[in-house]
Amino acid sequence: MKFARTLLIFAVVALCGLAFAKEDHQVAKRDPHAQPVKTEQGHGGHGEGGLGATLVAILEHHLVDSDHMEFFGADIHLPTFRFGDYEFTLTKHRVWWLIALTLMGLMVWLAARQKTAVPSGFRNALEGLIVFVRNEVVKPNLHEKTDAFMPYFMSLFLGILFSNLLGLLPWGSSATGNVNVTAGLALCTLSLMVGMGVKVNGLGGFLHSFAPPGVPGWLMPLMIIIEIVSFMIRPFALTIRLFANMLAGHAVLAVLLGLIVSLMFAAPAIAVAVGVFMLEIIVALIQSYIFIMLTATFMGLTMHPSH
Repeated sequence: MKFARTLLIFAVVALCGLAFAKEDHQVAKRDPHAQPVKTEQGHGGHGEGGLGATLVAILEHHLVDSDHMEFFGADIHLPTFRFGDYEFTLTKHRVWWLIALTLMGLMVWLAARQKTAVPSGFRNALEGLIVFVRNEVVKPNLHEKTDAFMPYFMSLFLGILFSNLLGLLPWGSSATGNVNVTAGLALCTLSLMVGMGVKVNGLGGFLHSFAPPGVPGWLMPLMIIIEIVSFMIRPFALTIRLFANMLAGHAVLAVLLGLIVSLMFAAPAIAVAVGVFMLEIIVALIQSYIFIMLTATFMGLTMHPSH
């Protein structure tokens, strides 16, 4: 039963990422007959497009969604599936989100293969991570509901972590750098906030939480509006925090790497890029932790508004 629930939660997280991994409701299509744009080589320019064109190309490759995907030098055109009047384009960010979830599933499967009574090696490390998330993140906020939601929080944490790290690969792309992906994950949190708030407190108790006790009657309408806005800002904060950190970090790293085409900036650019790269690994871990921490906090506040 627990395994079936884990699979269900895994599927929900995957589908939310796939459904929303579309930038501005359309994908940047690439014309196969289009010729590369050539710009005049100005002062300080290098090559046909100059340094500016090189930086734009690097940023576009790492940050912009597309129906094409570059993998080890190969340009792969991703398919579009049609279901009646509905079209589903397998975009670059959707592919990398699926890769992140596949790596997560593979890691859990490899750890589960060890059948010894005392865990060791990889399984021991994974269990240590699970215990940390359970005792330090989920349990202080969800209390008796902790074990029921552990599969969701672990799927969320590992999926975001792998997605963040994949964007650091030279030919990789981070799906969490797409605001639509982070919005899809935040909508999962919003659904759980509303669903568990109604389940634990009842519909009346959930709605009553938007009317703080002890507030004068003439001030109550304004307080209700403030509480509703505060409630809706929570998933918005989750969306923007993860998206902005991933987008900004990868953009800075891509710009530094793009400066290597200039011999004058190569040495300092490489040195700074290495430092930023190491920092981005830490940021990828921290942002995954912050996302599940805020999710657990927001759910706990909805389930136990008196606290």
